[in-house]
Amino acid sequence: VQLQASGGGLVQAGDSLRLSCATSGLTFRDYTIGWFRQPPGKEREFVAAIRSRSSGGRTVVTDSVKGRFTISRDNAKNTVWLGMNSLEPEDTAIYYCAAASGLIASSVPDRGRYHYWGQGTLVTVSS
Repeated sequence: VQLQASGGGLVQAGDSLRLSCATSGLTFRDYTIGWFRQPPGKEREFVAAIRSRSSGGRTVVTDSVKGRFTISRDNAKNTVWLGMNSLEPEDTAIYYCAAASGLIASSVPDRGRYHYWGQGTLVTVSS
């Protein structure tokens, strides 16, 4: 199983970025795909997730990015995207995508429940 995160970069506050997570080696539609981020010197935290087809593809977004970030998936392309608007310096972090199966709703933000992880892509937002 491989997850490849891409799309990070250096932007200014207020700009937008779109991260991609391309996957292979798994039955993509059966997995919840989540985005997590790790700011400098801090622990990895949940950002957003989109659930498997059997769970209706529902999205979960953490409060701090709600209204600014959107998550979407294309089951035909085995890819998930994280659209990030109105970026703030506090959004600076390494962003990771991860995959999990069999999650119940309350477990979606729990990074310990995700079986597979990508290598991360760095997002830097300057003020």
